[in-house]
Amino acid sequence: MLQLKNIHKQFGDNHVLKGVDISVGKGDVVVILGPSGSGKTTFLRSINFLERADAGEIIFQNKTIETKTATKKEIHALRQKIAFVFQNYNLFQHKTALENVTEGLIIARKMKKDEAEKIGVQALEKVGLHDKLNAYPVQLSGGQQQRVGIARAIALNPDVILFDEPTSALDPELVGEVLEVMKEIAHDGITMVVVTHEMDFARQVADKVIFMADGVVVEEGTPKEIFVHPKEERTRQFLKRVLPEDYTVYI
Repeated sequence: MLQLKNIHKQFGDNHVLKGVDISVGKGDVVVILGPSGSGKTTFLRSINFLERADAGEIIFQNKTIETKTATKKEIHALRQKIAFVFQNYNLFQHKTALENVTEGLIIARKMKKDEAEKIGVQALEKVGLHDKLNAYPVQLSGGQQQRVGIARAIALNPDVILFDEPTSALDPELVGEVLEVMKEIAHDGITMVVVTHEMDFARQVADKVIFMADGVVVEEGTPKEIFVHPKEERTRQFLKRVLPEDYTVYI
């Protein structure tokens, strides 16, 4: 369904992505793990051109896009089908939860307001915020704001949702509510690519786990293959730092 081939990205002399390849099947939940500075977020943002990669190909639904030369039309068509959930919510502070969700439908999709609101209400109900339709972001907790962000993505009816460390800006006690919503989305069969530090989520929900470091994919496999039987020493070093001491029985 979605393939990225030989993706490169530099910021000045910093070669952040050094030929990254991944493939995502329809309905898959792919989780990308790795230390800070490994290129995870840059890679995720390159999928829908929030960052334009310097080289490589994106193959989506049998159409190939060259990242360096992609046209505005190609990028727009891709973004119609691939939604993005940001780390820091990116909500409009002067708009209600419902207005935040419907904005993209009305402006980008040219949908009538009443139709957009119907979809927006359904999306907010899906993430457990049916009683917060008219609340402004300042009236919501961090977890609730992130759930509005997820509802905004769901409302677009995308083929793929990209999640950029969706719980990293939250207080620890609010992480669980967002992860539960993400698990429900996964169970609905929506294709997801998730950059996260939440190991339990990766273990329980992922179909494929990708470990990145220093701008490359070091290793990929099922949760059991990565967490219990990692092949690469770099992967083992990372897991020793982030998992309980006896991580070989983590699954």
